[in-house]
Amino acid sequence: MESMSVKDYWFDLPQEQIAQDPLTDRSSSRLMVLNKDTGEVEHKIFRDIIDYLEPGDCLVLNNTKVIPARLFGVKEGTEAKIEILLLKRMENDVWETLVKPGKKAKIGTKISFGDGLLVGTVVDIVEEGNRLIQFSYEGIFEEILDKLGQMPLPPYITHKLQDKNRYQTVYAKYDGSAAAPTAGLHMTPELLEKIREKGIRIAEVTLHVGLGTFRPVKEENVLEHHMHSEFYRITEEAAELINRTKEEGHRVICVGTTSCRTVESAADENGRLKECSGWTEIFIYPGYRFKVLDALITNFHLPESTLIMLVSALAGREHVLEAYNTAVKEGYRFFSFGDAMFIHG
Repeated sequence: MESMSVKDYWFDLPQEQIAQDPLTDRSSSRLMVLNKDTGEVEHKIFRDIIDYLEPGDCLVLNNTKVIPARLFGVKEGTEAKIEILLLKRMENDVWETLVKPGKKAKIGTKISFGDGLLVGTVVDIVEEGNRLIQFSYEGIFEEILDKLGQMPLPPYITHKLQDKNRYQTVYAKYDGSAAAPTAGLHMTPELLEKIREKGIRIAEVTLHVGLGTFRPVKEENVLEHHMHSEFYRITEEAAELINRTKEEGHRVICVGTTSCRTVESAADENGRLKECSGWTEIFIYPGYRFKVLDALITNFHLPESTLIMLVSALAGREHVLEAYNTAVKEGYRFFSFGDAMFIHG
C-alpha cells in the first residue's frame, strides 16, 4: 500500500498554467496519452483520441447539465448584497446553498433576486455553515434561474465566461450540476459522430457534480478526507451496454472522473451494473481496484486534489507525477478549461 500522505500528491504548478479561458475549438486542445503500465507518454491533439479507440469499446459520458447556480441578491429590509451558490436540490423548492457573507443569513432572512422575481428564505443552517433556502417564484424555476443566474466557475478560474454554453458539454441533458464534467468539454458533435461511425458504443450516465469535487484535501492523512455526496443515475440501457462491452472483452472508457465515480459506485463486486440511482461518496485513491473502468479520459488536476489521487489509483502515483511534471514543462494547460489526458494500458 502506498503512503497516503497528502504531500505525496504535490507537484509544482505555476499559476499561469491554470487555463482561464476555453479554446474556441473544443477538440483542438492537447492530449497527453499515458500508458499506465509503462508510464510512457505521447503528445497528441484531442481529436486524435479516435485513433486509440477500438470498435466494440464503450465510451461512458456524463450527461449532467450545469445550472447557472450563482445568484446575486439583496437582503430584504437592509438591501445588503448577498451572493449564493446552489449546491443541492432538496424537496419543496428547498436548496442547500453556500451563502456569502454567511453572517447576514440568519434563519428567517429573506433574500430577493432580480427585483423579487425570485425570493429565498433561509430555513435552516446545516454542516459547514451551509444554508437551506426555500424559494418562492412564479413560473418555472429553471427559466428564472437561466435569466438571473451565472455559471458557477471553480474558484481557480477568475476570468468571466463570455459564452455560458462553453462550460457545458455538447451532450448535456439533465439539470443539476454546480460544475461541468470537464473532460467532456473537449468533445464536439463531429468527433462523437466519427467515434460512432468507427463502431464505438456510447453509454450515457448522469452524475450531478458538486463543487466539493475541487476541494483540495486539507487533512495530512488522505484517509481522513470526507467526500461530499453527489447524486447519480444509470439507465437500464446504459447498464446493458456497459455489461455487454465487458462480456465481449472490450474496454469501458470513462470520459471524466465523474463518469468513473458513477460506474464504480454502482457496480456489484463482479463489475456488473443494473438500472439504479442514489447518492455516492466514493473516494478513489491508490489501492482501489477498478471494477468496470479500463481506461480514462480526464483533464489535468490540481496538486493535492482527490482527482489526482483517483488518476494515481489507475496509473500509479509515480507514473502520474512524472507525466504531470512533463505536462508542466511542456506548457500543457491545467484544470477545467485545460488540456486532456488519456490513460490506458
